[in-house]
Amino acid sequence: MAKTPRPAESLFPILNQPSASPTGIARMAFESTHADGGHLIEFKALKVRSILNRSVSKRMTWMAWSINPYRGCEFACRYCYARYTHEFMAPALGQPQPVGQPDFRDPDTFERLIFLKQNAAWLLEQELRRHHPHDQIAIGTATDPWQPIERRARITRSLLEVFARHSGYNIGIVTKSRLILRDTDLLQEINRRNRLTVHITITTPDAALARLLEPRAPRPDLRLETVRRLRQAGITTGILCSPLLPGITDTEEAIDRMARHAAEANASFFAANPLFLKPCSRPTYLSFVREHFPSLLPEYERRFGHADFATKPYAQHLSHLVSQARQRHGLNRRWREDHDDLGDHTELAADGPRSLAPARSSLSLKKQPASVLPPEQQSLFA
Repeated sequence: MAKTPRPAESLFPILNQPSASPTGIARMAFESTHADGGHLIEFKALKVRSILNRSVSKRMTWMAWSINPYRGCEFACRYCYARYTHEFMAPALGQPQPVGQPDFRDPDTFERLIFLKQNAAWLLEQELRRHHPHDQIAIGTATDPWQPIERRARITRSLLEVFARHSGYNIGIVTKSRLILRDTDLLQEINRRNRLTVHITITTPDAALARLLEPRAPRPDLRLETVRRLRQAGITTGILCSPLLPGITDTEEAIDRMARHAAEANASFFAANPLFLKPCSRPTYLSFVREHFPSLLPEYERRFGHADFATKPYAQHLSHLVSQARQRHGLNRRWREDHDDLGDHTELAADGPRSLAPARSSLSLKKQPASVLPPEQQSLFA
């Protein structure tokens, strides 16, 4: 009896195998389970192996660690540079898209599918045992730690409870949310035992413009009140007027107006960075410009058609405007007054705080944003 012919086999056996299943963070996303829901938003529980992420800067000599309790952000800021982080959860090139899995390369998925990191406080407690207190820790470098789901999930509060039991750390926080006031008690305890700096991002004091730019973030006046109340609680808190948007918020008048508001809120410092547009955020932001500032679209296409970051002359011009605004409104001395009792080990720039933000990962250091801050004060919080 004739033998049944065997299928032809490749000289490379691995090619005979079916496409590999997702690995790493893509596998975690695939295995995540439904946790909650909101208007046009789904929340999923994400099992992670670590909560502290290491970041190393080649431009500066310090190292930092970052914590993002959530992956994805409800605030939907049109300029958000962090949308690309969802792309890491997409299947590798050549792998099939799992049935029912969203398209993680779609920028809108970043604000429509939010992942809640599970066991975050337990992980932080374990990792701090191996962490040197002198390294800086930044909370909220990619997603807002007090976005609305935090009211129910309380992941950020659980992390603050861990830090409140430890001493000697350099901790920086960035947020747009007034929900941070809920945790004033923990922030005060952390501040008593560590060196804590809170950054409140306020891109513009214009409520109508802010609603277009940051559709689901709190109004600017509420954020200013948040700064005021945190300062009353004795917590070093400043304003990040970031990003500065070409033709919209980058004028001398606009920068001075925001600095005046910062001074009136008794902000510890005032800082700003120019807009930079990663490929992941470019379509979303340019769509905003096309709809609301159509006359500026050609200029934006010229600036960002082949570059992500501001040019050096433009950044230097903004640096001058920001420095002048700080000087006019007495904001240069605020940081020093807040830190008179920290001793000789406190690192200060000539006119503000050394940034508590981690630099970009060493995987993305080929091009860096031109900052309007002096090198000692440069920040990722844009």
